Order: sequence, then structure tokens, then C-alpha cells
Amino acid sequence: MAAVKGYIKLQIPGGQANPAPPVGPALGQYGVPIQDFTSQFNDQTKDKMGVKLPVVITVFEDRTFTFVVKQPPMSTLVKNKLNLKKGSGVPHKEKVGHLSFDQCKEIAEEKMPDLNSKDLAWAMKIVDGTARATGVTSDIHDMSKAEVAAKLAG
Repeated sequence: MAAVKGYIKLQIPGGQANPAPPVGPALGQYGVPIQDFTSQFNDQTKDKMGVKLPVVITVFEDRTFTFVVKQPPMSTLVKNKLNLKKGSGVPHKEKVGHLSFDQCKEIAEEKMPDLNSKDLAWAMKIVDGTARATGVTSDIHDMSKAEVAAKLAG
């Protein structure tokens, strides 16, 4: 395999990659065949049509590439769970929704592959932090990590 030439990180709606910016210019500067990437990406993500997905593209010296599609951003998962169009403009004053314990757990489990935590209780606290920054309250906000772990256990 050829040496790595660079990495490209983009957020592209699932199933909707096209040569227009930001995809075309980002891939073009590395000499990546844009049509090959867009068709492969769209095939792999057609089940998540329209959802913004982070993708990391590894470009090699011989202009070949590989890519890894990650889970949607945490804020997107929180907003989707509560059917919100957008978060609060003033998140610490205006609240726009509330996550239950089980909803926090579901989001944490979905996002777990992309998090740097293998502990579900910590992942749930990460969900809580993102939710707060979005203007969403949660059942676990006032709980410690140990309390969250205890409730998960039993």
C-alpha cells in the first residue's frame, strides 16, 4: 500500500455527497477521483439519508483513498431524539427540551463507537453535557457518574 498523503475530515449529509463544495475542492486538492468517492459514500450511507455524518478520508500517494463514516454529531442525536429543529439560542437560560434517563442511555449507546470512553455511565454524562449546551435538560444532570452507574446496574 502506498504512503499516506493526507487526511480529510468533512461532514456530509448521508446519501447526498456531490462534487460541489465542500466535497469537490477538498478532494480535488489531493487528486482524489471525486466521482468514485461520492458514489461509494452515497452507497454506504443511503440508510441515513440527509443526516450530517462526519467522514475521515485517508488519501494515499497513488491517489487511492479509504474512508470511515462516523456517527452523527452528538448535538444532532440529541435534537433528533427530541424532534427539535434547533437548539436554544441561549442554552443556559432558555430550555427547549428534556431527556429522560433512558433517552440519554440510547444516545450514549449509539455514539459509543466514536467516544473515547468505554464506560456507559461516562458516555451518558457526555450526552448530558452536550444536551446542556444545546438548551436541553436531562434526568442525569444532577447525578454523579457513580449514581448513573448504580442506576444502570440496577
